[in-house]
Amino acid sequence: MKKTSLKDIAQKAGVSTALVSYVLNGKEKETRVGEVIAKKVREIAKELNYQPNHLAKSLRSGKTHTIGLIIADISNPFFANIARVVEDEAKRNGYTVIIGSCDENADKSWDLLNVLINRQVDGFIIVSCEGSENQIQYLKERNLPFVLLDRHFPDIQTDFVATNNYKASYDAGIHLIKSGYERIGLIAYKSEMYHMVERIRGYKYALSDNNIEFESNWLKEVMFENMEQDVKTAIDELLASEHKVEALIFATYGLAINGLKYINELRLKVPSDLAIVSFGQAEVFDLYYCPITYLRQPLELLGKTSVEYLLKKLKNPDEGMKQILMEAKLIARDSSMAKSVWLAE
Repeated sequence: MKKTSLKDIAQKAGVSTALVSYVLNGKEKETRVGEVIAKKVREIAKELNYQPNHLAKSLRSGKTHTIGLIIADISNPFFANIARVVEDEAKRNGYTVIIGSCDENADKSWDLLNVLINRQVDGFIIVSCEGSENQIQYLKERNLPFVLLDRHFPDIQTDFVATNNYKASYDAGIHLIKSGYERIGLIAYKSEMYHMVERIRGYKYALSDNNIEFESNWLKEVMFENMEQDVKTAIDELLASEHKVEALIFATYGLAINGLKYINELRLKVPSDLAIVSFGQAEVFDLYYCPITYLRQPLELLGKTSVEYLLKKLKNPDEGMKQILMEAKLIARDSSMAKSVWLAE
């Protein structure tokens, strides 16, 4: 079946091929094409099922109107949802998104980056993983436009859109202390990534600001690759000590899910045996027999702003650097209920 060309549309509309091109490229206002003619051209293009040749267009303009999105872990609902927000926002602005997940692996991230560079994407939105600093430096050196999303490197000057992780974690600690808990544990990833370091820092400061002496065995750092087993071991250790914890903060959604499964296996009651607060939002937290208190990151705003910043860079390469930290909101539910409430029951 022959593909519809601009010439076919021009013949049917009784206008020049150039005029059809102006209309379909949205330049009718610049060239003063009348609205009636423009409407007629668009209707005929639709009727003839005209498909623009994006390859030819990108060769002419040097732009492919695609964005490469690299996320850390597609199995995490937070990243899956943020990918959808980025995709919708990009589409609204005439861009297609190619998504890849690096599964928290720097080698995989490097492979994805090279594939996307070869696909000639116009720019990148990246949720960085540990050990990928050299990849960010590489993009900077090659002047390839990018925005870091959710995670950034404090030692590398880049555009980024992220959550204020220190404040979020601090708020989680303060919330538990106000609910009457003092022996508070934290399960985090063993990682040099700034967002994780900040979550640990916020937790420790919440304790010290309330004259609670932090005990080193309250903090457990687990490996991403061995999460399930490491979380079990961490919980066993937290509950075996003489000063066993009475409340627990999970630094990510993945850690929380593995932790809650094991807490169920141990037949522990939430919150009377162990109060819980977690980072990350997911429907699972509503479905648990005791709805989980969580830190809601501004997912929609993070995704939309990252696209907005990248598109500004694409339109104007000299656009100034933009760095923004957004606030997470603590959503208090039954899992961190005040001690006095359940003791009275």
